Amino acid sequence: MRTNRPPFIVSSADVPEKTHRYPNSDEDMAPARPIGRAAGLLRIGIHLVRVPPGRRTSYPHAESAFPSGTGRCHSFINDGERDALLLSGGEADKSNNRIYYPLNPGRRSDMPWSRWWDDVPKRPQGAHDGKPRPR
Repeated sequence: MRTNRPPFIVSSADVPEKTHRYPNSDEDMAPARPIGRAAGLLRIGIHLVRVPPGRRTSYPHAESAFPSGTGRCHSFINDGERDALLLSGGEADKSNNRIYYPLNPGRRSDMPWSRWWDDVPKRPQGAHDGKPRPR
């Protein structure tokens, strides 16, 4: 006999994948399942991210509140031959968090002025362009 599950226990297969695109871009980012939100979590975000070959999770970006104020950029790029499956978790976005896209400065015009991180600490940039290898 099967009993009803508590609402915070969810099957990832029951949470639809969502793919996003940045404004003014035709590049699909990696699809993700927002399983934390489906489980009712409000302060912690948990996503199951499937990164197909030749895709990335986001444009490289740094956040003022992740990791706090370091200016270190992050993104995940799959240049392999098979899907990569990531479990991504952290604090939910904060209203005072600001974002900086060093390789995509045009994002500034797509965002509210209060979300752009103007005084990001200067960091040396590597040679990588932040994009998947052409296939």
